[in-house]
Amino acid sequence: MSDFSLASPPAIKSTGSTQPTLFEGSARLAYDDAVDLTIRSMQAYGPEHEHWAIAWSGGKDSTATLTVIAHLIDAGRIAPPKTLTIFYADTRMELLPLYLAARRIMEQLAVRGVRCEVVRAPLDKRFLIYILGRGVPPPNNNTLRWCTRQIKVEPMQQALAARLDEIGGSALMITGVRQGESAIRDQRIRMSCGKDGAECGQGWYQQVLPEAKGIRGRIATLAPILHWRVCNVWDWLRIYAPMAEYGGWSTAAIADAYGGDEAEEINARTGCAGCPLASKDTALDSIVAQPLWGYLAPLQRLKPLYRELRQPANRLRKEGVERLKDGSIAANPQRMGPLTFEARRMGLSRVLSIQAEINEAARRLGRPKIDLLNAEEEARIRELIVAGTWPDGWDGSEPVADQPLDRVFADGTVQPLLFSSDDLGGGL
Repeated sequence: MSDFSLASPPAIKSTGSTQPTLFEGSARLAYDDAVDLTIRSMQAYGPEHEHWAIAWSGGKDSTATLTVIAHLIDAGRIAPPKTLTIFYADTRMELLPLYLAARRIMEQLAVRGVRCEVVRAPLDKRFLIYILGRGVPPPNNNTLRWCTRQIKVEPMQQALAARLDEIGGSALMITGVRQGESAIRDQRIRMSCGKDGAECGQGWYQQVLPEAKGIRGRIATLAPILHWRVCNVWDWLRIYAPMAEYGGWSTAAIADAYGGDEAEEINARTGCAGCPLASKDTALDSIVAQPLWGYLAPLQRLKPLYRELRQPANRLRKEGVERLKDGSIAANPQRMGPLTFEARRMGLSRVLSIQAEINEAARRLGRPKIDLLNAEEEARIRELIVAGTWPDGWDGSEPVADQPLDRVFADGTVQPLLFSSDDLGGGL
């Protein structure tokens, strides 16, 4: 199978209908201009690279980027590369409607002869295994935001490095980065200018290459829909992309996942189901409010579970001054650390209960099942717990974090407790 085929939908032709097209004069001038800038961006920088890659999360912006680039190639508006590779980031925690839409789009890519690689983190670094098996607390936005790097960025870098080794060269990495409404409204054209001498309006092209191992000096990046408004994204996903003339892509379901006809107004950002980094699960709340997806409501119990797991009663704490590998004293003595085994077992039981409840409803309603933890992942979590696994720098001898301790300062001085637990209980 070749990496890219032009045998799918033909170039756009006027249909004679009143439906405006992307390339004809119409009342949607702003939209046509947005697509025209994308074409100019790809025409300016695409030919400089024989190999293209697209980083695809399954969300609205990256899906719009993927499908519009594929369509523009099919329509003859931009010249195809020698190879095109799609990298789909499967975190194992995607919202179910988005995951199902991504699967259908991958099937459509396969029919077109487009190479699509599903990228996942190694077993022991997947989100729930890392938490419940290894004992690393759920991420937060302040002191421990490990998830994006570990389950998305690093696996994507490794997959790209392997592909670069295979093709024996460099590549243009196309991303769905988008500045959005404000960049257009405020006419800040500089936001859509290249970083290395690009013309205004030709997308955000960077020759400042990532320093990650395996791809250093081997890719440039381009964000060809940087200038799109959110309404442009939704019009493409809901109206144009599903039409046969534009490829017949299965993108309408993505709009449903973001809130259906109200998706643009809701403007939800999607992440993992029950994302512990989001202040509110707007996308998940929108999904479960829809009758077809209401059975997924137990997923709303994940965020409270993650908050509970981060509580002191479920974690260990360093007891005194902590010496680092270089002999220096840690700046945060008595820091809280990993989850206790009791907390991990509790978390595993809750996740499996949520999954079972959803899948029983799915069976009863004839709806798709969910797969938070498959058999291999559950077994690995149990194996890590039985093996007494702790994160680096911890051995399980540390006290539970809600236990009262003398206060230790960074300089090693100690402030004793005013009262011990025996003192507090002595008169009872």
